[in-house]
Amino acid sequence: MLTLRHLAIDTVRENVAFLNRRCTRYHVEDFLGLGRVEVRNDGRSLLAVLNIVDDPAIVGPDEIGLSDPAFGQLGLAEGSAVHLVPPTPPESFELVRAKVGGAALTDDQLAAIIRDVTDQRYSKIEIAAFLIACASFMTTAEVLGLTRAMIAAGTRLHWQDLGTIADKHCIGGIPGNRTSMIVVPIVAAHGLPIPKTSSRAITSPAGTADTMEVLANVDMPVERMQALVREAKGCLVWGGHVRLSPADDILISVERPLAIDTREQLVASILSKKVAAGSTHLLIDIPVGPSAKIRTAGEAVRLRKLFEHVGDRLGLTLEVAITDGSQPVGRGIGPVLEARDVMAVLRNDPAGPADLRERALLLSGRILEFDPAVRGGSGNRRARELLESGAALAAMERIIAMQGPPPAVATLGSLVAEVASPAEGIVSSLDCYRLARIARLAGAPTDKGAGIDLLRKVGERVRRGEPLYRIHASTNADFTFAQAFAAENSGVAVG
Repeated sequence: MLTLRHLAIDTVRENVAFLNRRCTRYHVEDFLGLGRVEVRNDGRSLLAVLNIVDDPAIVGPDEIGLSDPAFGQLGLAEGSAVHLVPPTPPESFELVRAKVGGAALTDDQLAAIIRDVTDQRYSKIEIAAFLIACASFMTTAEVLGLTRAMIAAGTRLHWQDLGTIADKHCIGGIPGNRTSMIVVPIVAAHGLPIPKTSSRAITSPAGTADTMEVLANVDMPVERMQALVREAKGCLVWGGHVRLSPADDILISVERPLAIDTREQLVASILSKKVAAGSTHLLIDIPVGPSAKIRTAGEAVRLRKLFEHVGDRLGLTLEVAITDGSQPVGRGIGPVLEARDVMAVLRNDPAGPADLRERALLLSGRILEFDPAVRGGSGNRRARELLESGAALAAMERIIAMQGPPPAVATLGSLVAEVASPAEGIVSSLDCYRLARIARLAGAPTDKGAGIDLLRKVGERVRRGEPLYRIHASTNADFTFAQAFAAENSGVAVG
């Protein structure tokens, strides 16, 4: 037996074990060729990637060290006695090999793969093989089967007597598009339950959870979230504790570095989370633009039809809004700046970004028409009433108060650089992808006060030397990286 040691190493959703090369209980060579090890005791087991350590200060010869995610999953106390066995490859990986060879998988076969993925029995390489095989081709039936498997592998919320449960999701790719933080209080003020669980940003400068965390706590257990929705009719929380479609989080952690983002996997990812959250009525926002995820109207229609097909068979009432994704929404890119824009809209501040306001009203109106009491075509008018009367602001303040204060006070980055226009003219385009990269290099979303404050949007006139936007950062290194990247290409075209 070896003594279990908890190593405070974040291996980002991958289970990693650390074994001393001079281990006194096992021959390290027995495991080297396998690359993994199974840790067992007390009816618990864990499959982990094996790393060999030479420094006894990290792991002693009679210890096995586990990274932070692995230690949490095994669920044993530090100091527990455990033993090691050669790993048994997951049987379902034979199905992945079949998919790589061009096979179409059945619902049961996809469910077997997703169960093993959720149980952390796949390495990142094996997950990558599955994702790449699915990216090569997936039938519509496989998309539905994958979605059902992802729903079944995690928690599923039930809202019992609340009736219609509304939700909204944007497929992403447009900086500053924080409409959810306006939609939720508008819909909640109307009285329609809207439990909004969101992820943190992975490749963007801010997710809804990152931005909401500027204003309130977003990290809460599912029981607290359910109580909040019953009382306030809405919430804006991080979905990490809720364990909705946990396989999706694991798959995404491998998809993003590989830049795999097919429409089939996108649909399975979004709809599995929404059905697991107990949503009955869902609005999907698909922005279309030259630097968005979806570039053409034809692509948007094909994606809409796939959402509708899978949503119908899952029992969802689903609508799709195809919106303008030609430029960032609002003025801020980054959590503090985006929270500023959201609150300006909710407060009916005349200086608030009009494009963010109108987009949020459009989406809110579509959701309000899920309510049978709202006449068709009158949703937008009702949404505008709730915003202009202050009811939406009051609903947001109630949600913020009930979620509690944020873990830390976030302030705008004090290091500021203006990016000037190289010529006089009209702003002809804003590159969403480039501007998002600059904001991330400045430190967003980890540094909530970092990002970009846009001073000019498409169609606005600018003189030579006038600022197009301001970069905000909090550390010199981030500030330097962002400035250098913006100097190469500002992401703004002036014609």
